[in-house]
Amino acid sequence: MVYRIVRGVVLKILYPLLMLFSAFRKEKKEGLQGLIIELNNRLIKKEGFRTKRILLLLPHCLQIDKCDIRITQNIYNCKRCGRCDIKDLIGLADEHGLNLFVATGGNLARRIVSDVRPEAIVAVACENDLSSGIADTYPMPVFGIPNERPHGPCFNTLVNVERVKEAIRSFCP
Repeated sequence: MVYRIVRGVVLKILYPLLMLFSAFRKEKKEGLQGLIIELNNRLIKKEGFRTKRILLLLPHCLQIDKCDIRITQNIYNCKRCGRCDIKDLIGLADEHGLNLFVATGGNLARRIVSDVRPEAIVAVACENDLSSGIADTYPMPVFGIPNERPHGPCFNTLVNVERVKEAIRSFCP
């Protein structure tokens, strides 16, 4: 309970203050968002929240741009060719019985959360979308994993699948 209250202070007081500060220091914004995500994740682990009703929420930019199949409507349309991380993430979701969805942005992500009504979320996205989504869904526990952007934002991004596994395990009873 104490950790949830501290998480609330971080997300509802510290986060807006840091974003206000970052308005004057734009080059610091992503780093500050990463700090909030990391603090949130540590507090979630300390909370020890356990559930099987987990939503694994992914950004559409994890899908390689050369792919013929669009997975935004149904991720299970994926051919599982292995050229991107989607195949492994589908396998993880199936293995743990998770709800798995791809969002094209924050509004769709919020709608998915509202429709699925999970007890916890493991989310992959950029720092901006993750930090705002984590704050918006408080007090629901959201474990955030920033994606890797070797080709720039929103294009052929990657995720550390091992970190996703760890996040799922942190919620599993």
